[in-house]
Amino acid sequence: MRVAVIGRGFGERVVAPAFQGVDGSEVVDVVSPRDPAAVDSLCRRTDVDLIAVHSPPFLHLEHVRRAVEGGHHVLCDKPFGRSAAEAAEMRDVAKAAGVLHFVNFEYRYDAARRCVFDAVIGGAVGEPEHVALTMLMSVSRSPLRPYGWLFDAAAGGGWLRAMGSHQIDFTRWTFGEIVEVAGQLRTAVTERPDAAGTLHRCTADDGFALTLRSERRVSIVMDASSAAPMNRPLSMVVVGSDGVLEELGNRVVIRTPDGDRELFSEQPSPNPLLPAMRRYAEAIRDAVRERQVPADMPTFDDGLACAIVMDRVASSEESGQ
Repeated sequence: MRVAVIGRGFGERVVAPAFQGVDGSEVVDVVSPRDPAAVDSLCRRTDVDLIAVHSPPFLHLEHVRRAVEGGHHVLCDKPFGRSAAEAAEMRDVAKAAGVLHFVNFEYRYDAARRCVFDAVIGGAVGEPEHVALTMLMSVSRSPLRPYGWLFDAAAGGGWLRAMGSHQIDFTRWTFGEIVEVAGQLRTAVTERPDAAGTLHRCTADDGFALTLRSERRVSIVMDASSAAPMNRPLSMVVVGSDGVLEELGNRVVIRTPDGDRELFSEQPSPNPLLPAMRRYAEAIRDAVRERQVPADMPTFDDGLACAIVMDRVASSEESGQ
């Protein structure tokens, strides 16, 4: 499988090495998303099987459309466009062309997260009833991250879309479609200088608090920030009828009336994003070879479903309902 990557950030640092490290996969080019000529030339290539779109979200629709028009299978990063409307358009374009389409919810392939999923689906805690997820990070505050698209709501920015999309995808995948949504967005750092030192007002959130309910009647609460004073390991607690499952960093423990049992533990990788991305790259390679997408692989349909939830969060914030 020959892969071309649009993106000099996550695309070049993580996605390209992941595909290059997979047997039977070769990265043939990496271009800047802000170089229209390079993007156009790449999408016209006939020796590419998959184009991985890792441009900022305000460029997703344009780049996905160009990749599809070139007859390529497509992997698109999250957040999947700037809105549910853009997500739906990308999904429809890919389906009409008959190409395979994937969204970069690579955390489905994270070893600890997969352990949680398998334990829940396997009935380890009985019937799931409640999920509490906390994610406090200092990545946009210490050191202060310069102003860019992540802090511009009109460009598809915000911590909800950048990182909350992963958590929404996991809860949908594990506990069923989200059917009720309420949320609050917050911006702790209201102004940031850009790379040249010019100060900009931040219009996108750097933290959020959500209350969700799935079609299986599982209640879900999420609290997250990119502007905390320090990093804390991601914490997730799944409460079921027979026990409690806890994920804390790279460790998963199940607690029942009969005692506690460790299900998973590993040392963090030097590049913590790479192992899950490599496993996802292997799954994409197999899907492209076989022209068949397994049911648990995240596609543009999943990207659209998450975009709908995030749009409803924004609507909830605006209306107070």
